[in-house]
Parts: sequence; structure tokens; C-alpha cells
Amino acid sequence: MAIRVFPALTVAACLCGHPAIASAQTVEVTPVAGYRFGGDFFEIVTGQRLDLDGAPSFGVTVDVPLWDGLQFEGLFTHQHADVLVPASHPRPAARWQISVDHWQGGGLQEFGEARVRPFLTGTFGLTRYAAPGDAEIRFTVGGGGGVKLFPSRHVGVRLDGRVFATFVDADASLGVCTPGPCFVRFHADIVWQADFTAGLVFRFD
Repeated sequence: MAIRVFPALTVAACLCGHPAIASAQTVEVTPVAGYRFGGDFFEIVTGQRLDLDGAPSFGVTVDVPLWDGLQFEGLFTHQHADVLVPASHPRPAARWQISVDHWQGGGLQEFGEARVRPFLTGTFGLTRYAAPGDAEIRFTVGGGGGVKLFPSRHVGVRLDGRVFATFVDADASLGVCTPGPCFVRFHADIVWQADFTAGLVFRFD
């Protein structure tokens, strides 16, 4: 819970300390579409090795400028794939509809205020992967970068690439304790995905 609350409190405190920024109420909304690589989620859900590297993705980002190019960013992306699961006794071959959703929040740092604005992002949140009759939610961190192109003040183009690391399974155990410190063993299974998207930026002042 503390992990989720701390960033929200930080942003709130920053906004309170910068009333001019809070009152400006500038928001950037960007519908995006692209392709997400990394098919491990599909193999986890089906329990089979699949010849599928990725699938199309789409979603939306919402950015609230703060100061000096720093923005608070919220992100939702959805990935959907129809997967042919091979037959395994006694189950016949079947086609499954599998989806992977990312809900993320964090920050974006723009560099410069010209019409061409490179940026870096860092976010964290939850991932939901689902198949017929089953769904799981796991913790995810993400990071990446790209560029925003603004031919006009209120409409632009965003090109974005980012990597998601989802902690599918994790556990910790206490190791041997000597008269000194104790050692903790930590193990995590991580699913990696790379997402490349493009979208139109709509800026509201």
C-alpha cells in the first residue's frame, strides 16, 4: 500500500507547492496504437509453447505538465490475441482469446519546449492477463522514451517505445542466520514485453 500511496502524495505535494501550475489545468490526451512484442504471457496462460512473438496493442496516455518539462503520466494499454492452442490428450486443439492490459502511473520528462520534444518515461502499476474462465493481476514496472512533434500548440504526434517488466511469480525465504546478519533469498519470474506505439496528442489548456 505504501508503494502506491507515496507517488500520489508526492505529486499532490508538488501541485500544492506550485499553485500556478495546478490552476493552469493543462492536460495532454493521446490515443495510441502499435505492436507489443513478447509472447510469454500467452504461453503462461495456455501452458504451451507457442509460435507467437506478440500482437497489436492500443490504449491511451494522459499527461499533466508540472514544471521544467516534468509531467505526471497515466497510461492504459490493451493487447488482444487469438491463440491456437495445440491438442494435448485428452484436450482437442482450440482457439483461445487472450488479453493483456497494463494500468500504469508515473512520470514523463520532456527535454526542450520546441516543436520537437524528446522525452523519457518511468511508470509502475498493474498488469491483468486473462483467458476464458481465468484472469490474474500482477505488479509491473515500465520505462522508455520517444518524441513528441507539435506542428501546432494543441495537436501533435507522439512516437513512443517502452519496456514492461511484470513480476508473474515472486517469493522470499529466510536463509541461514549466523551471529551476524541473516540472509534472505529472493526469487522472481519476470515477463518482459516491448511496446512500440504512435498516436495523436490533443493538448487542452
